[in-house]
Amino acid sequence: MATNYATVTWDQLHRDARLLAENLMPRAPFRGIVAVTRGGLIPAAIIARELDCRLIESISVVTYQNEEERGEPTIIKDPEAAGDGEGFLVIDDLVDSGITAQVVRRRLPKAVFACLYAKPSGKPLTDLFVVEVPQDTWVLFPWDTAPLFVPPLARKPVPTE
Repeated sequence: MATNYATVTWDQLHRDARLLAENLMPRAPFRGIVAVTRGGLIPAAIIARELDCRLIESISVVTYQNEEERGEPTIIKDPEAAGDGEGFLVIDDLVDSGITAQVVRRRLPKAVFACLYAKPSGKPLTDLFVVEVPQDTWVLFPWDTAPLFVPPLARKPVPTE
């Protein structure tokens, strides 16, 4: 269970995706991109634009039974167009424990695997990432959160002793 939380804004996500694309340029061109659903869909779209890549496939691996409880990983949507991954780039938002990455790597052994954020346990399974995140941190992506009104400090009750 995560003990810390890190919130990623839309602006930060876009900056990090563009930085990842820039770092991937020496490995380009790619025949196509495989987005790991759901978290990899938006980063894959940004990176596909930056790398001028039109073929976008997806792989869907289910590993969570609910928000924070892991289950047995299962591919529920196969990236048929990607074959064994030769010439393809796999994009995910985060490599955490590495369970999803292991499944994807077994399915696409010749693909380049890149993600925006990596935790220490999953870091060895990615070829490239932008930001390392502590293992005990739960990353809150923009699609997981909603803006919330916060009252001004002047309106907060003063604690009494």
